[in-house]
Amino acid sequence: MKRIIESFLLKTELHTFIRQKKIILLPLIILFCLPLLAQVQLNDNAKISLLTASPWYGPIYAFFGHTAIRVQDDSTGVDVVFNYGYFDSSQPHFIYNFIRGKTDYVVGDTSFEAFLSEYGYRGQQVVEQELNLSSAEKQQLYDALTINALPENRSYRYNYFYDNCSTRPRDMVEKYTDGIIQYPATAADQSYRDLVHECVDGYPWYRFGIDLLIGSPADSTINVRAKMFIPDYLMHSFEEATIQRGDTLNVPLVKNSEILLPVDTERNSRSEGGIFAPDITSFVLLLLTIIVSLIQVAKLNTTSLTRFYDTLLFAIAGLAGIILLVLMYFSEHPATNPNWNFVWLNPFALIAASFFWMKSANKAVYFYHFINFALLTLFLLLWWLIPQQLPLATIPFSMSLWFRSGTNIYMLRKKRLKNKQFTTSKHLKAGWGGL
Repeated sequence: MKRIIESFLLKTELHTFIRQKKIILLPLIILFCLPLLAQVQLNDNAKISLLTASPWYGPIYAFFGHTAIRVQDDSTGVDVVFNYGYFDSSQPHFIYNFIRGKTDYVVGDTSFEAFLSEYGYRGQQVVEQELNLSSAEKQQLYDALTINALPENRSYRYNYFYDNCSTRPRDMVEKYTDGIIQYPATAADQSYRDLVHECVDGYPWYRFGIDLLIGSPADSTINVRAKMFIPDYLMHSFEEATIQRGDTLNVPLVKNSEILLPVDTERNSRSEGGIFAPDITSFVLLLLTIIVSLIQVAKLNTTSLTRFYDTLLFAIAGLAGIILLVLMYFSEHPATNPNWNFVWLNPFALIAASFFWMKSANKAVYFYHFINFALLTLFLLLWWLIPQQLPLATIPFSMSLWFRSGTNIYMLRKKRLKNKQFTTSKHLKAGWGGL
């Protein structure tokens, strides 16, 4: 009986030990083996394709289209799409991090059926380009994509010009292709700004806002490879590209192309621009500014209307200037510095707006208006020589600030001369009375 009890206790302790070790080792085994389990051996007839979705006129980030990579193998049942365009807008401080260029995107894999259903629901066109890769190249690319999609590898720092959901698939194809991919040059000389303008064509406020945020580096002429941050340009470049294998053999990069989904213009169409586009709005604002200035001169600076107007006008310009300041000096975004819009949109306007209601700050306000008027005068006179493509609406918008600063200088100077004359006259009268 004693031996039976001892044997039972020994087995129980052994089972407990094994069970505890399993709990400890199981996550390590899964973590180590998961990449190995995911690396399915593709058949020679497997296909790897570039999927390009046309723009979706919903949120502005979808105006540029989208790119993904499809791996299809009927013999193993693999039909997966690798997508480098996932992000979580519900993350804490998402807007703040996006402005500072600290937004992280992730690559995820989804079924081809789910991918096609999503883009078909939005009415987007989807084009598939089967890549002309060898069996070894397909396997290497698929293995790399699978490993890249693992939780510990899938995150990357998004950059809208240099590292996005379009450039990542291109880089993966280039890296795992045994040869040099050669792209034909595009016909037109274009800049980053030109390509962005194409994507937001018909949306003047989006175009105006983007033109305010990106600076003069966005106006440099870019080569064909740099243009591939736009999915449509990547698709057309792949269509005409060749793979140089060795010294003499050149083969097309794309074996064949097919439109999987046609665009649905009823579900996905450009909206018509409103009446108050930036150009019209800016001229209306300038006209209103002139009227307010004439009232100020007629009322001899006794009305509070001008102070309310100036406070609102310069506060808005100052808030916009803070955003430009962050983008230029405290963000990782490319092509934001230098930005010549900072001449008329800067944080000093917001500081000045807080002084407009303080009588003791008249000298500081006068000094601000004098500097602002001088800078804007130079800005407007040399507008055509500035090495940055500025929106036309910049002229009347900045002229509104220029006009208000000029009028305030005139009124403050007139008031100062009047007070000086009054003081001089008072002293003269006091002197005469003492005779």
